[in-house]
Order: sequence, then structure tokens, then C-alpha cells
Amino acid sequence: MITDQELRAVIEKVMREMGKEESSGEKSAPVDDGTIRDITAKPIQEVFYVPNPKNRDQYMKLKKKTPARVGIWRTGPRNTTETLLRFRADHAVAQDAVWSHVDENFLKELNLPTVQTKIHDKEEYITRPDLGRQFDEENTKKIKEIAKAKPRVQIIVSDGLSSTAIEANLKDILPAILSGLKGYGIECGTPFFIKYGRVGSMDEVSQALDAELTILLIGERPGLATGESMSCYMTYRAYPGIPEAKRTVVSNIHKEGTPATEAGAHIASLIKIMLEKKMTGVGLNL
Repeated sequence: MITDQELRAVIEKVMREMGKEESSGEKSAPVDDGTIRDITAKPIQEVFYVPNPKNRDQYMKLKKKTPARVGIWRTGPRNTTETLLRFRADHAVAQDAVWSHVDENFLKELNLPTVQTKIHDKEEYITRPDLGRQFDEENTKKIKEIAKAKPRVQIIVSDGLSSTAIEANLKDILPAILSGLKGYGIECGTPFFIKYGRVGSMDEVSQALDAELTILLIGERPGLATGESMSCYMTYRAYPGIPEAKRTVVSNIHKEGTPATEAGAHIASLIKIMLEKKMTGVGLNL
């Protein structure tokens, strides 16, 4: 059994060695620089909080197939702190996508003139979806001025419920669509941007310009999985009040879904088929 004197000697020796390491710079205590770790840096599919799982490998295989919150954990009946913070962080991303605006410099860079629906601000946009489908006389006139009449294909872009989706995908998807249409020999009208637009705004544009096929690239309602998802709505001979069943939709366009460039090429090929068959929606047999 070790004596008090021997124990004291061991402690003194350890303390002396620790002092030497600190003075020589070989080892130092971590410094708190005030930086907060980004808990969203790792994709949710790689986040796993279950302690002592019976089959971790199988759990991780399951997580790779879904962005759903599986493999999280609890403290009693409540979520653990990190689980709750991750949820709130992802929810904040979704809120930012809805309430933010597409940067005007971004639109200028892509040479997209802007028109606006009857909506005046984001608050009204959320509460009055009907006004997001309509234009006043001034903006209807502007549409006719900035875009040519009777286009075979008219492409329009709108913020929708995710401005983030527009800024994340438009630089890749729009050139891909235009390049594909050029390759098919299909003439396209003047693309432009609709601020505070809903899906039905494309029908008003189609009627104003007498477009044969109208294409709308719009930000999707964001969720906890991503705030960057875009959809593409395509309607042949659209008019206000047209049944939703007459639209064709390509959705889930984002880096973790269908990449923007790939989606653009696919949409161009669909446009070719729609013009040939003069139809969109559930009646279109692809």
C-alpha cells in the first residue's frame, strides 16, 4: 500500500512535469475564442445521437435514405439540447427562405426585368395568396412592354415561398433550359422576374402575352430538410382559372434532390414534347 509520503512525491512529480510542458509550449489548455460550433455543418443524414444502439450500421443506412429526423435522442420526455437546437436552426433556415427577398443585383446580373403582383409586402403575401396571382394595370402594361407578344415559350421566374431557392438554383437551371431549347430549335420569349408571385400568376402572363407554353420557375415552400428547393410549372395555353390538373410540374430541384443543371436539361426535353402534343397536365402521356 502506498504511503502518504510516496503519494505526495508522485503528485509533486506530475505537477512539475505539467509545469514544464506548459512553459515549453508542448501542451496548452484549449482557448475559448468565443466561436460557437455550427451544429448544422453536418448533414442531418449523418447526425446520430442514439446511445449504445444495437445496430448502428443499419440505422445509418436508413438515415441515408431520408432527411427525416430519425436517430435523435431524448432526456426523459424531452429532446436533448443539441437535438432541439438543430431543429430550431433548420426551422430558422426555412423561415429565412420565406421572409427574405431575392437580391436585386442578382436579378440584374441575369438580366431579368421585374414586375410585381398586387401584393405590397411579405406579410400580405402570406395572408392573401389570391393577390399573388394578379397584376394591376401598370404591371400588366409593363409585362407587355418588356416581353414580346405571342411567344412560343415564355419563361418566368418568381420568388414564391423561397427566395433562397431562386438564388441557389437559377444561375444553373435557366441557362440549361435556354441552351436545351436552342438545341431543339425552339424560340423562347423574354424571361423576366415576378416579385411576390404565386403559381397562378403565370396564367395572367400567358393571357397578357398570348403565350403558347408558359414556364414558371418558383421557390417551393421550405421544410426542415432544405430551404433551397425550386419547382417548375408548365402550362399549355394557360388562362386565369385554368384547372390545376392541366399543369405539369417538376419539383424538388436543389443540390440534394434533382440538381439544377440536370433539371434544366430535363425540362427542355419536356417542353419539346409538350409543344409537339400541344398539351400539359394529367392528359399528357409521357
